[in-house]
Amino acid sequence: MTAPETDKTGIKIGMWLFLYTEIMLFGGLFILYAVYYAKYTTDFISAGKELDTTFGAANTVILLFSSFLVAASITALRKRTTGLSIALVLGAVACGLAFLVNKYFEWGHKIGLGIYPNSPNLVEGEPGRNIFFGLYYTITALHGLHIIIGLTLLIIAAIMIRKGRTTADNDSLLDNSGLYWHLVDLVWIFVFPLFYLIL
Repeated sequence: MTAPETDKTGIKIGMWLFLYTEIMLFGGLFILYAVYYAKYTTDFISAGKELDTTFGAANTVILLFSSFLVAASITALRKRTTGLSIALVLGAVACGLAFLVNKYFEWGHKIGLGIYPNSPNLVEGEPGRNIFFGLYYTITALHGLHIIIGLTLLIIAAIMIRKGRTTADNDSLLDNSGLYWHLVDLVWIFVFPLFYLIL
């Protein structure tokens, strides 16, 4: 008795539809950002200068490199070098964890300065600054949640490769996990300039 064939096309279309809903979610937040930026331009620019560009740039490099590792892991799997594929996936996982650690220290520094949602520092200041940091925490927290989900998918994919259940002939799990991870990377490519390089 042969194993049922996997409908790769159907799985890929389903994943793209799911990613579309994620794009709509973040797209809506970016539109909200644009509306408030137009209303409180000066406050937004001033607040953006309070963020550490070094943290933002480091996290951008980390995520771009992690996306390269994920893409390379898919290629390695298709070339049937499973050991290399697993190593590359775990490298991407390490990058994702490094991103979260950086974000933890960045948030911790801001909170230590009294800059957090509904803090007296923000509530009693300019309304645009309060809105800017409200959006900053909302969007980066949501993005961080997506990082955690992406890491979980990548770890599961590595385990399935190790067990021989994700292979060159059945790579949908790794392929779709990679697509999700690239979306997480793409979202950050928008977050970084909007908050850290605002002019």
